[in-house]
Amino acid sequence: MPLYIIRNDITKMKVDAIVNAANQSLLGGGGVDGCIHRAAGPKLLEECRKLGGCETGQAVLTRGYKLSCKYVIHAVGPRWVDGNHHERELLVSCYKNSLDLARRAKCKSVAFPLISSGIYGYPKAEALRVAVDTIGEYLNKFELNVYLVIFDRESYQLGEGLYHDIEAYIDDNYTAPVEAAQLYRRAKNLPRSEADYELTDVDSQGSIAPKSLSQPPISRPDKVESSQMLQTGALPKTLDEALKQLDESFSEMLLRKIDERGMTDAQCYKKANIDRKLFSKIRGDRKYKPSKPTVIAFAIALELPLDELRDMLMKAGFALSHSSKFDVIIEFFVERGNYNIYEINEALFAFDQCLLGG
Repeated sequence: MPLYIIRNDITKMKVDAIVNAANQSLLGGGGVDGCIHRAAGPKLLEECRKLGGCETGQAVLTRGYKLSCKYVIHAVGPRWVDGNHHERELLVSCYKNSLDLARRAKCKSVAFPLISSGIYGYPKAEALRVAVDTIGEYLNKFELNVYLVIFDRESYQLGEGLYHDIEAYIDDNYTAPVEAAQLYRRAKNLPRSEADYELTDVDSQGSIAPKSLSQPPISRPDKVESSQMLQTGALPKTLDEALKQLDESFSEMLLRKIDERGMTDAQCYKKANIDRKLFSKIRGDRKYKPSKPTVIAFAIALELPLDELRDMLMKAGFALSHSSKFDVIIEFFVERGNYNIYEINEALFAFDQCLLGG
């Protein structure tokens, strides 16, 4: 099941269990720990007193009391020294032990803070990397909805080098919608009213549709040279294949690509950060209309090159556009051959874009 990165107050999360970034005493403290104790009420502290503390890297489970969740999982993260005192191993252990406790308690959903990234001083970018990698690996084996809850922008930090690389790529490739309209009018030598009618917009889901509401939606995928298509295998090898692909739906293309890649269904939807139930709907309905992030999530899981990604988007009625920061960030990762959906989602979250999967 998927990993979601969201900005919220963890005490307000409606999940089966929330994870508390606790200290060894389990008797409350500052930051997330103090907020959870205050929201849960005094009975949480009473139960914690009976547990006798918890070692660093370990986790214990209590009831949720006044919180919306059934349980609170108290995980004791490491204090950052210099990275050479087993900090990473202890932090990984926190997440794994917490996930194991949630699964044994038959939880279907659990919410984590970014453990140790507050007063314990763990560098935020590295803490994020540990959290996403550990949870992502766990979800390849077990079914669970996991939320990584970030309280505010200061609590979240993408690696500085990656952030600046993406920022530079956006600066080079992103065209604001108003600017795009002006460039289009100049290229077509059209008056404003005629250009507005002819120019297509990309909506929030990435659908291509003309400005005039009386016209049906159309798709205008970027042209791809035939030599490029041959190199990527996008062109059908026979006339029969070409005819079969002519009216191929998104669902049919997805299932074909899964077979071509030699993947199982489970391998694909887990790698795409997609819920099993959603995949079942797509598999069972040839005409299923997915959201744009869902299409891209599957394209990322299948490690499709840009031309095939565009083709899959077109099957669902979408296209990539340089007037969308979301699309530009996707292009950044695909052009570099980075198909790690969790890393892509970290970047999308850092730039306030919607995430892949669901």
